[in-house]
Amino acid sequence: MALDVKDLRYRLPGNGRALIEGISFSVGAGDTLVLLGRSGAGKTTTLKLVNRLLVPTGGVVTIAGEPATAAPETALRRRIGYVIQEVGLFPHFSVAANVGLLPRLEQWPGDRIARRVRELLTLVGLDPDTFGARLPHELSGGQRQRVGVARALALDPPLLLLDEPFGALDPITRLELQREFRTLAARLAKAMVFVTHDVREGLLLGTRIGLLDAGRLAFLGTPDEFRASALPAVRQFMEAA
Repeated sequence: MALDVKDLRYRLPGNGRALIEGISFSVGAGDTLVLLGRSGAGKTTTLKLVNRLLVPTGGVVTIAGEPATAAPETALRRRIGYVIQEVGLFPHFSVAANVGLLPRLEQWPGDRIARRVRELLTLVGLDPDTFGARLPHELSGGQRQRVGVARALALDPPLLLLDEPFGALDPITRLELQREFRTLAARLAKAMVFVTHDVREGLLLGTRIGLLDAGRLAFLGTPDEFRASALPAVRQFMEAA
């Protein structure tokens, strides 16, 4: 398994309030697990516990067969692609420089970096000759998000974490990127954890759905099983969507 999470727990330092309680799931190559839930349910906290932006107070996270604690934090995160809603591109770096950042930090040869950047920009639907030299402010929101996905894939990680990547986009661009992402996910066959509060997005993109409710995993199953579930937490979420 690319990612195995067992009995994951997290309590706030100081007051000890539990944000995550006993979450367990696995994600294999080609599997997109959508973590669905309302604001404050624990979705983003779970992602941060996986890549050690937060340190779990209980449980075990295993990535590609190794405990997440076995590697230095920097090395761990370079094995995980991370895509966030606001993208986080360096504004003074060109598109090509943003996508090639991690390969440069890994001291790849320049020609290898250039080939990888061209490959990835093409993969996400951006012509390298048109967009490579542009700065982030010269791009649309959808184009910036595509660059963010390309950058996350730069080191060919086995695992991608995506935290509401399309949430800030207008509805038309969001639908376009959802469709593109679905095709890309099938092509790459990566293990992915995708966070959203939008049940329609979750059902479109997920091979499995994990519904978080107050820091607990209330449901874990396929989209069809989610639609058919009689669990109150699922029904309430579907009816409110």
